[in-house]
Amino acid sequence: MLVRALVLLACAVLVGCAPSSAPSPAASARPSAGPPAPTSFTLVAGGDVLVHPTVTAQALADGGGVPDFAPQLAALAPIISGADLALCHLEVPLARPGGPYAGYPAFNAPPELARSLAAVGYDGCSTASNHALDQGTDGVARTLGALDAAGVRHAGTARTPAEAAATTLHDVHGVRVAHLSATFGVNDDARPGDPWSVAMLDPSPVLAAASRARAAGADVVVLSAHWGTENDPEPNAQQLRLAPELLASPDIDLLIGHHAHVVQPFERLGDEWVAYGLGNQLADQETPGTDDGALGRFTFTRSPDGRWRVARAEYVPTWIDVGPPIRVVDVTSAPPGSPAEAARARTDARVAPRGTVAAGLTRG
Repeated sequence: MLVRALVLLACAVLVGCAPSSAPSPAASARPSAGPPAPTSFTLVAGGDVLVHPTVTAQALADGGGVPDFAPQLAALAPIISGADLALCHLEVPLARPGGPYAGYPAFNAPPELARSLAAVGYDGCSTASNHALDQGTDGVARTLGALDAAGVRHAGTARTPAEAAATTLHDVHGVRVAHLSATFGVNDDARPGDPWSVAMLDPSPVLAAASRARAAGADVVVLSAHWGTENDPEPNAQQLRLAPELLASPDIDLLIGHHAHVVQPFERLGDEWVAYGLGNQLADQETPGTDDGALGRFTFTRSPDGRWRVARAEYVPTWIDVGPPIRVVDVTSAPPGSPAEAARARTDARVAPRGTVAAGLTRG
């Protein structure tokens, strides 16, 4: 959406986009019916953005000393910007301009990352994670300020109680999509934060937030859940308990999971979908499988009863080629015998165990 908006803006500024002739007075007097209401839209969600020092070093090299993460994600930009709504998961806090930067265990990533996420087409990011308070509430404020400056909406962390209680709403061609974000917890050594600074993945407050989103006019509610067991491709007990409980609510339509750093299954529960874990989108970890990721792509259509539901669920397998240079690639059409093909095979196997192929999940 952002890329298309920039194209239209450039057209208006550079050439005016003016019609060849002015409309007649009669035509001007006719009331405009406005654009027709959409009957479908696509939503793309990405995996963990986890900025290790090597990822920052690559961004500095690509930007000539000014961090630029967009080249590392450029191969995915057509998919991300091609969606009507694209949501990322920013797992780490952002630093002051110029740093200092830090990796695990207390992340502090360059603030230019926000601009790079916007450049590849992301409209919003979930920010609730176990690392959200790595730099305390100052880090939360810096992160949200950088996202605001880049024009990227956010959900899951907050600078004030009022911001925590507010609903993040995206206008998708007239369809109002609410984005919620919550985490199973924060790290034990994280700096203290106010109780409202990071949304917790407890059913009561999550369902209350979803109810508020409906009351605020949301047609669709999407929840990003930071959960699961790191490096485990299988959903854990909490995931298997919470997914049906949360999706049983009429107020939540789609559940997107993060945190495991490896791809986990998709599953259809009733007429709704959960992606338990999308793996890493951008990171540099040494654990096997953490270079794999998936973009979830969901096509929503409006039913005769007026309710928006997922009519098509797809995944796009991705792989972090650590190079150098570090580049994230779409491995849908990976060459036979290549490491990229092996990554695709792993992701194909990991998304499927819970009956997802029979339920309609396809590789995009």
